[in-house]
Amino acid sequence: MSMKRISFIEAGAPGSHIFSKFPVARVGTVLLSTILKEKGHEVKAFIEDISSPDWKFIESSDFVCISTLTSTAIRAYSLSKRLKAKGIPVIMGGAHPTFMPEEALQYADFVVRGEGDFTLPELMSCLDCGSPAIETIQGLSYRDSAGKFFHNPDRRLLKEEELDSLPVPDFSLVHNWKPSLLYSVSTSRGCPFACRFCSVIHIFGKKYRFKSSGSVLKELMHVSSVSNGTRFFVDDNFTANRERSKELLRVMIAEKLTSDWTAQVRTDAASDPELLRLMADAGCHTVHIGFESVNPGTLRHYNKKQTLEDIVGSIRAFRDHSIHIHGMFVIGADTDDVDVIKRTIDFAVHNGIDTIQLMALTPLPGTPLFKEMKESGRLLHSDWSKYDAHHAVFRPALMSAKTLQIETLKGMGRFYSWEYILKHLAKLDLHYAGIGLYGKTTVNKTLRRIRRHSAA
Repeated sequence: MSMKRISFIEAGAPGSHIFSKFPVARVGTVLLSTILKEKGHEVKAFIEDISSPDWKFIESSDFVCISTLTSTAIRAYSLSKRLKAKGIPVIMGGAHPTFMPEEALQYADFVVRGEGDFTLPELMSCLDCGSPAIETIQGLSYRDSAGKFFHNPDRRLLKEEELDSLPVPDFSLVHNWKPSLLYSVSTSRGCPFACRFCSVIHIFGKKYRFKSSGSVLKELMHVSSVSNGTRFFVDDNFTANRERSKELLRVMIAEKLTSDWTAQVRTDAASDPELLRLMADAGCHTVHIGFESVNPGTLRHYNKKQTLEDIVGSIRAFRDHSIHIHGMFVIGADTDDVDVIKRTIDFAVHNGIDTIQLMALTPLPGTPLFKEMKESGRLLHSDWSKYDAHHAVFRPALMSAKTLQIETLKGMGRFYSWEYILKHLAKLDLHYAGIGLYGKTTVNKTLRRIRRHSAA
Protein backbone atom coordinates (compact mmCIF):
# COMPACT_ATOMS: atom_id res chain seq x y z
CA MET A 1 0.00 0.00 0.00
CA SER A 2 1.43 3.40 -0.94
CA MET A 3 1.60 6.07 1.76
CA LYS A 4 -1.17 8.63 1.64
CA ARG A 5 -1.66 11.90 3.50
CA ILE A 6 -4.91 11.61 5.44
CA SER A 7 -6.67 14.22 7.57
CA PHE A 8 -9.32 13.46 10.17
CA ILE A 9 -11.69 16.25 11.19
CA GLU A 10 -14.07 16.11 14.12
CA ALA A 11 -16.66 18.74 13.26
CA GLY A 12 -17.15 21.47 15.88
CA ALA A 13 -20.23 22.05 18.02
CA PRO A 14 -22.69 24.68 16.72
CA GLY A 15 -22.71 26.74 19.94
CA SER A 16 -21.36 26.95 23.46
CA HIS A 17 -22.94 25.32 26.50
CA ILE A 18 -22.04 24.72 30.13
CA PHE A 19 -19.34 22.13 29.35
CA SER A 20 -17.84 23.69 26.21
CA LYS A 21 -15.13 24.82 28.62
CA PHE A 22 -13.96 21.20 28.87
CA PRO A 23 -13.62 19.87 25.31
CA VAL A 24 -13.30 16.09 25.09
CA ALA A 25 -11.86 14.32 22.05
CA ARG A 26 -14.06 11.41 21.02
CA VAL A 27 -11.85 8.32 21.07
CA GLY A 28 -13.06 7.10 17.66
CA THR A 29 -11.37 9.87 15.69
CA VAL A 30 -8.02 9.41 17.45
CA LEU A 31 -8.17 5.60 17.32
CA LEU A 32 -8.92 5.50 13.58
CA SER A 33 -6.13 8.04 12.96
CA THR A 34 -3.76 5.76 14.88
CA ILE A 35 -4.85 2.65 12.96
CA LEU A 36 -4.14 4.34 9.62
CA LYS A 37 -0.83 5.74 10.89
CA GLU A 38 0.19 2.17 11.79
CA LYS A 39 -0.74 1.15 8.22
CA GLY A 40 2.00 3.52 7.03
CA HIS A 41 0.03 6.67 6.18
CA GLU A 42 0.82 10.27 7.15
CA VAL A 43 -2.04 11.23 9.42
CA LYS A 44 -3.20 14.25 11.41
CA ALA A 45 -6.42 14.71 13.40
CA PHE A 46 -8.17 18.06 13.77
CA ILE A 47 -10.75 18.48 16.54
CA GLU A 48 -12.52 21.79 15.97
CA ASP A 49 -13.72 22.08 19.58
CA ILE A 50 -10.05 22.07 20.65
CA SER A 51 -8.48 24.32 18.01
CA SER A 52 -8.86 25.64 14.47
CA PRO A 53 -7.67 23.17 11.80
CA ASP A 54 -4.50 23.59 9.75
CA TRP A 55 -6.12 24.03 6.34
CA LYS A 56 -2.79 23.95 4.53
CA PHE A 57 -2.26 20.35 5.67
CA ILE A 58 -5.90 19.36 5.14
CA GLU A 59 -6.09 20.77 1.61
CA SER A 60 -2.91 18.92 0.66
CA SER A 61 -4.39 15.60 1.83
CA ASP A 62 -5.18 12.65 -0.44
CA PHE A 63 -8.28 11.84 1.65
CA VAL A 64 -10.19 13.57 4.43
CA CYS A 65 -12.26 11.65 6.99
CA ILE A 66 -14.94 13.67 8.79
CA SER A 67 -16.60 12.45 12.01
CA THR A 68 -19.92 13.95 13.02
CA LEU A 69 -22.75 13.72 15.53
CA THR A 70 -26.24 14.94 14.61
CA SER A 71 -25.67 18.40 16.15
CA THR A 72 -22.44 18.89 14.15
CA ALA A 73 -23.74 17.45 10.85
CA ILE A 74 -24.39 20.82 9.16
CA ARG A 75 -20.85 21.91 10.00
CA ALA A 76 -19.54 18.58 8.69
CA TYR A 77 -21.43 19.01 5.42
CA SER A 78 -20.04 22.53 5.04
CA LEU A 79 -16.48 21.21 5.54
CA SER A 80 -17.14 18.48 3.00
CA LYS A 81 -18.38 20.94 0.36
CA ARG A 82 -15.19 23.00 0.77
CA LEU A 83 -13.02 19.90 0.29
CA LYS A 84 -15.03 18.45 -2.60
CA ALA A 85 -14.69 21.78 -4.42
CA LYS A 86 -10.93 21.17 -4.34
CA GLY A 87 -11.33 17.62 -5.64
CA ILE A 88 -10.40 15.93 -2.35
CA PRO A 89 -12.30 12.67 -1.65
CA VAL A 90 -14.29 12.76 1.62
CA ILE A 91 -15.19 9.82 3.87
CA MET A 92 -17.77 10.42 6.61
CA GLY A 93 -18.46 8.45 9.77
CA GLY A 94 -19.96 8.82 13.23
CA ALA A 95 -23.46 8.54 14.66
CA HIS A 96 -25.29 10.82 12.22
CA PRO A 97 -23.98 9.39 8.92
CA THR A 98 -24.52 5.87 10.33
CA PHE A 99 -28.25 6.53 10.59
CA MET A 100 -28.59 9.02 7.70
CA PRO A 101 -26.15 7.62 5.10
CA GLU A 102 -28.07 8.83 2.03
CA GLU A 103 -28.20 12.38 3.39
CA ALA A 104 -24.46 12.27 4.17
CA LEU A 105 -23.69 10.90 0.69
CA GLN A 106 -25.03 14.11 -0.83
CA TYR A 107 -21.81 15.65 0.54
CA ALA A 108 -19.33 12.77 0.97
CA ASP A 109 -17.96 10.08 -1.35
CA PHE A 110 -18.26 7.29 1.21
CA VAL A 111 -19.98 6.69 4.54
CA VAL A 112 -18.54 4.30 7.10
CA ARG A 113 -21.46 3.05 9.21
CA GLY A 114 -21.06 1.88 12.81
CA GLU A 115 -17.69 0.73 14.11
CA GLY A 116 -15.06 1.75 11.56
CA ASP A 117 -12.00 -0.02 12.99
CA PHE A 118 -11.89 -2.58 10.15
CA THR A 119 -14.12 -0.87 7.56
CA LEU A 120 -11.95 2.25 7.11
CA PRO A 121 -8.60 0.43 6.59
CA GLU A 122 -10.30 -1.90 4.09
CA LEU A 123 -11.71 1.12 2.22
CA MET A 124 -8.27 2.79 2.11
CA SER A 125 -6.77 -0.43 0.75
CA CYS A 126 -9.54 -0.66 -1.87
CA LEU A 127 -8.97 2.95 -2.99
CA ASP A 128 -5.21 2.36 -3.14
CA CYS A 129 -4.94 -0.98 -4.92
CA GLY A 130 -8.49 -2.16 -5.69
CA SER A 131 -8.48 -4.91 -3.07
CA PRO A 132 -10.79 -5.79 -1.43
CA ALA A 133 -13.54 -5.04 -3.97
CA ILE A 134 -15.69 -2.13 -2.79
CA GLU A 135 -18.93 -4.14 -2.83
CA THR A 136 -17.43 -6.62 -0.33
CA ILE A 137 -16.56 -4.02 2.35
CA GLN A 138 -19.11 -4.46 5.13
CA GLY A 139 -20.47 -1.34 6.84
CA LEU A 140 -19.84 0.89 3.80
CA SER A 141 -22.29 3.11 1.88
CA TYR A 142 -21.52 4.87 -1.40
CA ARG A 143 -23.00 5.99 -4.74
CA ASP A 144 -22.12 4.90 -8.24
CA SER A 145 -21.47 7.28 -11.15
CA ALA A 146 -25.21 7.33 -11.93
CA GLY A 147 -25.99 8.47 -8.40
CA LYS A 148 -27.52 5.18 -7.23
CA PHE A 149 -27.05 4.44 -3.50
CA PHE A 150 -25.39 1.24 -2.34
CA HIS A 151 -25.44 0.11 1.29
CA ASN A 152 -23.21 -2.90 1.84
CA PRO A 153 -24.34 -5.27 4.64
CA ASP A 154 -23.65 -4.13 8.21
CA ARG A 155 -20.35 -5.19 9.71
CA ARG A 156 -20.57 -7.36 12.80
CA LEU A 157 -19.47 -5.76 16.07
CA LEU A 158 -15.88 -6.33 17.16
CA LYS A 159 -15.24 -9.22 19.55
CA GLU A 160 -13.53 -8.58 22.88
CA GLU A 161 -10.22 -10.04 21.71
CA GLU A 162 -10.40 -7.73 18.67
CA LEU A 163 -10.87 -4.71 20.95
CA ASP A 164 -7.71 -5.82 22.79
CA SER A 165 -5.79 -5.98 19.50
CA LEU A 166 -6.52 -2.33 18.62
CA PRO A 167 -3.63 0.13 19.13
CA VAL A 168 -3.48 2.60 22.01
CA PRO A 169 -4.95 5.85 20.58
CA ASP A 170 -2.10 8.27 19.81
CA PHE A 171 -3.25 11.71 20.94
CA SER A 172 -0.03 13.27 19.62
CA LEU A 173 -1.71 13.02 16.19
CA VAL A 174 -4.26 15.61 17.34
CA HIS A 175 -3.43 19.14 16.15
CA ASN A 176 -2.61 21.45 19.09
CA TRP A 177 -3.18 18.69 21.65
CA LYS A 178 -2.10 19.73 25.15
CA PRO A 179 -1.16 17.23 27.89
CA SER A 180 -3.38 19.17 30.34
CA LEU A 181 -6.60 18.47 28.40
CA LEU A 182 -9.13 15.82 29.42
CA TYR A 183 -7.73 12.50 28.16
CA SER A 184 -10.38 10.10 26.84
CA VAL A 185 -9.98 6.38 27.55
CA SER A 186 -12.40 3.72 26.32
CA THR A 187 -12.46 0.35 28.10
CA SER A 188 -15.71 -1.10 26.73
CA ARG A 189 -18.41 -0.75 24.10
CA GLY A 190 -22.14 -1.42 24.13
CA CYS A 191 -25.03 -1.10 26.61
CA PRO A 192 -27.85 -3.56 27.42
CA PHE A 193 -30.23 -0.80 28.52
CA ALA A 194 -32.61 0.64 25.97
CA CYS A 195 -33.38 4.26 26.94
CA ARG A 196 -35.77 5.57 24.29
CA PHE A 197 -33.73 8.69 23.48
CA CYS A 198 -30.29 7.02 23.27
CA SER A 199 -28.57 5.91 20.05
CA VAL A 200 -25.67 4.05 21.69
CA ILE A 201 -27.11 0.54 21.40
CA HIS A 202 -27.98 1.13 17.75
CA ILE A 203 -24.26 1.66 16.99
CA PHE A 204 -22.44 -0.41 19.59
CA GLY A 205 -25.00 -3.11 20.34
CA LYS A 206 -26.89 -4.34 23.40
CA LYS A 207 -24.08 -6.50 24.74
CA TYR A 208 -21.20 -5.10 26.76
CA ARG A 209 -17.81 -5.90 25.23
CA PHE A 210 -14.89 -5.29 27.56
CA LYS A 211 -11.19 -4.87 26.95
CA SER A 212 -9.04 -7.01 29.24
CA SER A 213 -7.54 -5.36 32.35
CA GLY A 214 -4.08 -5.93 30.83
CA SER A 215 -5.03 -4.03 27.69
CA VAL A 216 -6.50 -1.12 29.70
CA LEU A 217 -3.45 -1.08 32.00
CA LYS A 218 -1.15 -0.75 28.98
CA GLU A 219 -3.17 2.24 27.79
CA LEU A 220 -3.26 3.88 31.23
CA MET A 221 0.52 3.52 31.58
CA HIS A 222 0.90 5.21 28.20
CA VAL A 223 -1.52 7.98 29.26
CA SER A 224 0.38 8.65 32.50
CA SER A 225 3.63 8.99 30.50
CA VAL A 226 2.26 11.63 28.09
CA SER A 227 -0.49 13.52 29.94
CA ASN A 228 -1.04 15.28 33.25
CA GLY A 229 -4.71 15.92 32.49
CA THR A 230 -7.72 14.24 34.10
CA ARG A 231 -8.58 10.93 32.51
CA PHE A 232 -12.18 10.51 31.34
CA PHE A 233 -13.40 6.94 30.94
CA VAL A 234 -15.82 7.48 28.08
CA ASP A 235 -17.56 4.09 28.39
CA ASP A 236 -21.33 4.47 28.48
CA ASN A 237 -21.22 2.65 31.82
CA PHE A 238 -17.76 2.22 33.35
CA THR A 239 -19.05 -0.08 36.11
CA ALA A 240 -21.29 -2.22 33.91
CA ASN A 241 -19.62 -5.44 35.05
CA ARG A 242 -18.78 -4.82 38.68
CA GLU A 243 -16.34 -7.70 39.11
CA ARG A 244 -14.43 -6.65 36.01
CA SER A 245 -14.43 -3.01 37.23
CA LYS A 246 -13.08 -4.08 40.63
CA GLU A 247 -10.32 -6.10 38.99
CA LEU A 248 -9.30 -3.09 36.89
CA LEU A 249 -9.43 -0.71 39.88
CA ARG A 250 -7.25 -3.07 41.96
CA VAL A 251 -4.69 -3.12 39.14
CA MET A 252 -4.76 0.70 38.93
CA ILE A 253 -4.14 0.94 42.70
CA ALA A 254 -1.35 -1.68 42.62
CA GLU A 255 0.39 0.14 39.73
CA LYS A 256 -0.18 3.57 41.36
CA LEU A 257 -2.18 4.80 38.35
CA THR A 258 -4.42 6.81 40.64
CA SER A 259 -4.29 10.38 39.35
CA ASP A 260 -7.70 12.09 38.99
CA TRP A 261 -10.22 10.41 36.69
CA THR A 262 -13.90 10.67 35.90
CA ALA A 263 -16.33 8.14 34.47
CA GLN A 264 -19.91 7.64 33.36
CA VAL A 265 -21.83 5.24 35.61
CA ARG A 266 -25.40 4.31 36.47
CA THR A 267 -26.96 4.76 39.92
CA ASP A 268 -26.60 1.02 40.61
CA ALA A 269 -22.79 1.41 41.01
CA ALA A 270 -23.48 3.02 44.39
CA SER A 271 -25.15 -0.10 45.78
CA ASP A 272 -21.80 -1.95 46.02
CA PRO A 273 -19.70 -0.67 48.99
CA GLU A 274 -16.54 -2.50 47.85
CA LEU A 275 -16.79 -0.98 44.36
CA LEU A 276 -17.26 2.51 45.83
CA ARG A 277 -14.22 2.12 48.11
CA LEU A 278 -12.06 0.91 45.21
CA MET A 279 -13.24 3.79 42.98
CA ALA A 280 -12.30 6.31 45.67
CA ASP A 281 -8.94 4.63 46.38
CA ALA A 282 -8.14 4.49 42.64
CA GLY A 283 -8.54 8.27 42.25
CA CYS A 284 -12.14 8.73 41.04
CA HIS A 285 -12.80 12.48 41.22
CA THR A 286 -16.24 12.73 39.60
CA VAL A 287 -18.95 10.42 38.31
CA HIS A 288 -21.23 11.49 35.46
CA ILE A 289 -24.66 9.98 36.05
CA GLY A 290 -27.69 10.09 33.78
CA PHE A 291 -30.32 10.62 36.48
CA GLU A 292 -32.59 11.82 33.64
CA SER A 293 -35.59 12.81 35.79
CA VAL A 294 -37.02 13.37 39.26
CA ASN A 295 -40.45 12.47 37.88
CA PRO A 296 -41.13 8.73 38.48
CA GLY A 297 -43.53 8.68 35.51
CA THR A 298 -40.82 10.07 33.24
CA LEU A 299 -38.25 7.51 34.41
CA ARG A 300 -40.73 4.80 33.37
CA HIS A 301 -41.47 6.61 30.10
CA TYR A 302 -37.74 6.76 29.28
CA ASN A 303 -37.40 3.04 30.09
CA LYS A 304 -34.59 4.06 32.46
CA LYS A 305 -34.86 1.05 34.79
CA GLN A 306 -34.14 3.14 37.91
CA THR A 307 -36.27 4.83 40.60
CA LEU A 308 -36.11 8.13 42.45
CA GLU A 309 -35.02 6.18 45.55
CA ASP A 310 -32.10 4.73 43.54
CA ILE A 311 -31.05 8.26 42.56
CA VAL A 312 -31.19 9.63 46.13
CA GLY A 313 -29.32 6.61 47.52
CA SER A 314 -26.57 6.85 44.88
CA ILE A 315 -25.97 10.56 45.57
CA ARG A 316 -25.60 9.90 49.29
CA ALA A 317 -23.24 6.93 48.73
CA PHE A 318 -20.94 8.74 46.28
CA ARG A 319 -20.80 11.82 48.52
CA ASP A 320 -19.91 9.60 51.52
CA HIS A 321 -16.85 8.46 49.52
CA SER A 322 -15.87 12.06 48.59
CA ILE A 323 -16.65 11.41 44.92
CA HIS A 324 -18.16 14.42 43.13
CA ILE A 325 -21.34 14.07 41.10
CA HIS A 326 -22.22 15.54 37.72
CA GLY A 327 -25.95 14.89 37.30
CA MET A 328 -27.58 14.88 33.88
CA PHE A 329 -31.33 15.46 33.54
CA VAL A 330 -33.47 15.29 30.40
CA ILE A 331 -36.65 17.40 30.38
CA GLY A 332 -39.55 17.24 27.94
CA ALA A 333 -41.12 13.77 28.11
CA ASP A 334 -44.85 13.50 27.55
CA THR A 335 -45.14 13.12 31.35
CA ASP A 336 -43.26 16.39 32.09
CA ASP A 337 -44.96 19.70 32.78
CA VAL A 338 -43.12 22.98 33.36
CA ASP A 339 -43.16 22.46 37.13
CA VAL A 340 -40.82 19.46 36.80
CA ILE A 341 -37.98 21.88 35.93
CA LYS A 342 -38.34 23.70 39.26
CA ARG A 343 -38.60 20.37 41.10
CA THR A 344 -35.43 19.14 39.37
CA ILE A 345 -33.39 22.16 40.45
CA ASP A 346 -34.76 22.01 44.00
CA PHE A 347 -33.83 18.31 44.09
CA ALA A 348 -30.29 18.91 42.78
CA VAL A 349 -29.62 21.71 45.29
CA HIS A 350 -31.21 19.88 48.23
CA ASN A 351 -29.22 16.68 47.54
CA GLY A 352 -25.91 18.49 47.06
CA ILE A 353 -25.19 17.49 43.46
CA ASP A 354 -21.96 19.28 42.47
CA THR A 355 -22.74 20.15 38.84
CA ILE A 356 -25.69 19.49 36.56
CA GLN A 357 -26.71 19.56 32.94
CA LEU A 358 -30.37 20.22 32.28
CA MET A 359 -31.07 19.13 28.73
CA ALA A 360 -34.09 19.37 26.47
CA LEU A 361 -35.20 15.93 25.30
CA THR A 362 -33.80 15.55 21.78
CA PRO A 363 -35.04 12.92 19.29
CA LEU A 364 -31.81 11.83 17.55
CA PRO A 365 -31.90 9.85 14.28
CA GLY A 366 -31.46 6.16 15.03
CA THR A 367 -33.50 6.23 18.26
CA PRO A 368 -37.06 4.95 18.90
CA LEU A 369 -37.93 8.49 20.02
CA PHE A 370 -36.96 9.99 16.63
CA LYS A 371 -39.06 7.44 14.75
CA GLU A 372 -42.04 8.08 17.01
CA MET A 373 -41.79 11.89 16.76
CA LYS A 374 -41.34 11.80 13.00
CA GLU A 375 -44.27 9.47 12.42
CA SER A 376 -46.56 11.52 14.68
CA GLY A 377 -45.55 14.78 12.96
CA ARG A 378 -44.20 16.34 16.17
CA LEU A 379 -40.72 17.23 14.87
CA LEU A 380 -40.51 20.99 14.33
CA HIS A 381 -37.66 20.90 11.77
CA SER A 382 -34.50 19.06 10.79
CA ASP A 383 -32.01 21.86 11.37
CA TRP A 384 -29.51 19.41 12.85
CA SER A 385 -27.43 22.18 14.47
CA LYS A 386 -30.33 22.63 16.92
CA TYR A 387 -30.33 18.92 17.86
CA ASP A 388 -27.83 19.65 20.64
CA ALA A 389 -30.03 19.09 23.75
CA HIS A 390 -30.14 22.86 24.34
CA HIS A 391 -32.93 23.63 21.84
CA ALA A 392 -36.46 22.24 21.69
CA VAL A 393 -36.89 20.54 18.30
CA PHE A 394 -40.26 18.83 18.81
CA ARG A 395 -43.69 19.66 20.24
CA PRO A 396 -43.85 18.53 23.91
CA ALA A 397 -47.18 17.26 25.25
CA LEU A 398 -47.57 19.45 28.36
CA MET A 399 -45.78 22.71 27.45
CA SER A 400 -44.78 24.64 24.35
CA ALA A 401 -41.41 24.05 22.68
CA LYS A 402 -40.37 27.62 23.51
CA THR A 403 -41.26 27.10 27.19
CA LEU A 404 -39.21 23.90 27.26
CA GLN A 405 -36.15 25.65 25.87
CA ILE A 406 -36.34 28.85 27.93
CA GLU A 407 -37.36 27.29 31.26
CA THR A 408 -34.65 24.62 30.96
CA LEU A 409 -32.07 27.38 30.49
CA LYS A 410 -33.53 29.38 33.38
CA GLY A 411 -33.35 26.26 35.53
CA MET A 412 -29.62 25.97 34.80
CA GLY A 413 -29.27 29.64 35.71
CA ARG A 414 -31.05 29.00 39.02
CA PHE A 415 -28.66 26.14 39.84
CA TYR A 416 -25.50 28.07 38.91
CA SER A 417 -26.55 30.97 41.13
CA TRP A 418 -24.46 33.63 42.84
CA GLU A 419 -25.03 31.62 46.02
CA TYR A 420 -23.44 28.56 44.32
CA ILE A 421 -20.46 30.64 43.12
CA LEU A 422 -19.88 32.42 46.46
CA LYS A 423 -20.26 29.18 48.46
CA HIS A 424 -17.43 27.59 46.46
CA LEU A 425 -15.32 30.76 46.58
CA ALA A 426 -15.64 30.80 50.38
CA LYS A 427 -14.18 27.25 50.43
CA LEU A 428 -11.43 28.40 48.00
CA ASP A 429 -12.81 25.83 45.59
CA LEU A 430 -11.91 27.76 42.44
CA HIS A 431 -12.73 24.86 40.10
CA TYR A 432 -16.43 24.77 40.98
CA ALA A 433 -16.65 28.54 41.46
CA GLY A 434 -15.30 28.84 37.90
CA ILE A 435 -17.81 26.30 36.55
CA GLY A 436 -20.61 28.21 38.29
CA LEU A 437 -19.52 31.55 36.85
CA TYR A 438 -19.09 30.10 33.36
CA GLY A 439 -22.47 28.37 33.61
CA LYS A 440 -24.22 31.55 34.75
CA THR A 441 -22.70 33.77 32.04
CA THR A 442 -23.34 31.16 29.30
CA VAL A 443 -27.00 30.81 30.30
CA ASN A 444 -27.52 34.60 30.50
CA LYS A 445 -25.87 35.12 27.12
CA THR A 446 -28.06 32.43 25.52
CA LEU A 447 -31.26 33.82 27.05
CA ARG A 448 -30.40 37.33 25.80
CA ARG A 449 -29.84 35.93 22.29
CA ILE A 450 -33.22 34.12 22.37
CA ARG A 451 -35.00 37.28 23.51
CA ARG A 452 -33.33 39.36 20.77
CA HIS A 453 -34.30 36.74 18.20
CA SER A 454 -37.94 36.69 19.48
CA ALA A 455 -38.15 40.49 19.31
CA ALA A 456 -36.78 40.66 15.76
